[in-house]
Amino acid sequence: MKKVVIIGGGVAGLSLGLLLKKNNFEVVISEKNAKMTSRGHAFLMHIDGWSILEELKEGLDIPLPGEEIGVFCLNNQNGVPIKKQKLNLWRCIKRRDLIQFLYDLFPAEQLKGGRAFSHFIYENDKVVAAVFQNGEVEYGDIFVGADGAGSAVREATIGPVPFTAIEVKEVVGISSHEKLGEIYQNVFTKFQYQNKGLSFGMIPVSKKDFVWFMQYSVKDGDCNQACTPEELKAFCEYQLADFPPVVAELLSNNDYKTSYIWNTRDFGLLPKFHHKNVVFIGDAAHLALPFTSAGTTNAILDAHKLTEQLLIHEDCEAAFTQFYDDRKESIEKHINLGRELKELFVNPSLTDNEKMVVPLISKKIDEDARFEKLIDVQYFTDPICSTCWVVQPLLRKLKLEYGAYFNIEYRMGGLLPSWDDFQRGAISKPSDVAPHWEEVCLLHGIPLDGDIWLEDPLPSSYPPSIAFKAAQMQDADLAVLFLRRIKEMLFLEKKNIVDLDYLEKAAFEVGLDSARFLRDYESTAEIAFREDLIKAQDMQVGVFPTLIFTNKNNEQLVSKGYQEYEYLEQIIHELVPNAKKRIINSDPMYLFGNFSTMTNKEYSFLSNTSMEETENILLDLYTKGYVDKYESKNGIIWKSKLAIY
Repeated sequence: MKKVVIIGGGVAGLSLGLLLKKNNFEVVISEKNAKMTSRGHAFLMHIDGWSILEELKEGLDIPLPGEEIGVFCLNNQNGVPIKKQKLNLWRCIKRRDLIQFLYDLFPAEQLKGGRAFSHFIYENDKVVAAVFQNGEVEYGDIFVGADGAGSAVREATIGPVPFTAIEVKEVVGISSHEKLGEIYQNVFTKFQYQNKGLSFGMIPVSKKDFVWFMQYSVKDGDCNQACTPEELKAFCEYQLADFPPVVAELLSNNDYKTSYIWNTRDFGLLPKFHHKNVVFIGDAAHLALPFTSAGTTNAILDAHKLTEQLLIHEDCEAAFTQFYDDRKESIEKHINLGRELKELFVNPSLTDNEKMVVPLISKKIDEDARFEKLIDVQYFTDPICSTCWVVQPLLRKLKLEYGAYFNIEYRMGGLLPSWDDFQRGAISKPSDVAPHWEEVCLLHGIPLDGDIWLEDPLPSSYPPSIAFKAAQMQDADLAVLFLRRIKEMLFLEKKNIVDLDYLEKAAFEVGLDSARFLRDYESTAEIAFREDLIKAQDMQVGVFPTLIFTNKNNEQLVSKGYQEYEYLEQIIHELVPNAKKRIINSDPMYLFGNFSTMTNKEYSFLSNTSMEETENILLDLYTKGYVDKYESKNGIIWKSKLAIY
C-alpha cells in the first residue's frame, strides 16, 4: 500500500488521514503549528460532513462535538423578522473541539507538529519527499496539500492563484451567555442592515456559548488588522449601534482579546486539483466566500471522495482526475453562490427581502431535471379529498418510474367552499364524512381517521387550499411537501388544517420561509387560488383527483378519480410510445431519501414487497433508529430521521 504524506493538520488533513488509516494506507500528517491552535472559533457543518465524522468514530464512545442548529431567523437591523426557515441537519462546532475530536482518533506518532512546508524533492518529474523549514524530510508516494487557502503546497506545484479583492470582512468571536443560550437554543439568528453591507449573526455552539460574527463591507468603513482589543471593541460597538439590544447583551460578555478580523476572499475553480502525484483538498483546492458556510463540510467531503478514488484506482493520477470530476460541479456552485451573495450583501438595493437567499437550506436535487419533459400534467386536487390521499402511492411510483417524461403542476380544485347547500353523493354534512373515510381506509389500506369530522369538523377546504398557493408562490417543490404534510396532519393526526397555526407550522417544518408564507397567505395567495378555480371550471373538472396529461403534439388524455396504476402507465405510453420504465431501487434508504414519510401501503407498493415483509423491514429500521413512526387509529406513518421534515 502506498504511503501518503499529508501536509496540513486541520480538518481536511486529519479527516483524510483517518479515512486512509481506516483503509490500511500508511499515513503521516505534517502540521506547521507545534501545538493545536484555536484560531477559527467555530463553523457550521451540514450532515454531509458530520455523518462522515460519525463514521470515523464508529464503535468508539466519543461524542461528536457541537450543537445541532434547526432554525434560521433573519431580521432587519431593527429586529423585524424577514425570514424564518427550518434548517435541515446543520451543526455548529467549535474548531478547537473538532480538531481535538480528530486528534483523539489519529495515532499521535503519525502526526508531526512544527513542520512548516518548504519545498519538494523531485525524481523523474515526480515528488518523492517533502522538505520542511525545520530541516526534516518526509518521503512518500502521494503528497496531499491540505494547508489551507494560502497553500504553500499549491503554490509550489502550480504557482500562485488569482485571489479576488477583499470587499467584505468579518469580525469573529465566541461569547458565553447562559440566559441567551436558553432563549436562542438551536437557532441561528442573523440581523441584516437593509441599506448597507452590515450584518450580525449569533449561533449557539453549546448550551451557553455562541459564535458570533459581524460582516461588513469595507467601503462603508474598516478597522486596522493590527488594532488593539479595545479598538476592535469600539469599532464593533459603533457599527452595531442601531442593532437590537440582544446584540449588545451578547457582546457585553465577549473577550475581544480572542476575537479577530477575517479578510474574506476566494479564487475561481481550478482546472484540476492535482499535479502529478500531488493533490490538494479543502481550501487549498477551492476557496469560496463564507456566505455559504460550506468550507468545512466541503473539506470533509473532499477527504471522503479522495479516499474512495484512491481505493478504486491503482494509478494515483487517475484517482485524482476522477476526484476532481466528482467534486468540481458542486464546488463551482458554492464559489458562484458565495460571489452572488457577496454582491447582494455589498449592494443590498439589488434585491428585496422576499428574494434574499438563505444558503443553509439544503434541497434535494431532482434526478430528472436534466431531461426535456415530453408531457405536461395538470393535477387538480384538494387538501381534504380522501381519494387524493389514497392515490399517493400511485403518483409516487409514477414519479420514480416515469419522472423523466413529465412535469406536474398542482392546482387546487375547491372541493368544499362551505357546508351551506353542499351535496356530493351521500355527503351533505360533516358527520357523513367520518364513515366514508373509514370505508376508504378499509378499501385501500391507507390510514385515515374519520373521527375529526365528529370531533372538530372543517368548515371549508378553502383556507388550506389558499395556504398551498402561498407555499407554491414561494417554492413549487417545497409546496408539494407542504401539501403532503397538511394531509398527514388531517388524515392521521386529526388536526384541523383550517387553523393558521397548523398551516404555519407545516410551512416551517418543510423548509419554507414561514414569515413570508404568512404574508403571502394574507395577501396574494387567495388571488392565485381563485385563478385555479377558474381554470378548473374552464377545463370542466368536477372530480378529484383529475390529472390532465398533454404531450408536445397537444394530444391530451385525462384520468379522473381513483384509477389503477396500469391505467396511468397506459396514458404515459400512449402519449410517449417509446417511454421506458425506470427500475425502482427498493433499498429503504433510497426510498426514504425520495419520500421522507411513507405509510406501510406506500412502502409495499414502491418496493414491491408484501405487507408482512414491509412491516418487518420498517420495524427493523425503527429499532435501528433510522425512522420514527406516528401511530394513528387506523395505521402507521413512518418518517425518515434524515428527511427534509
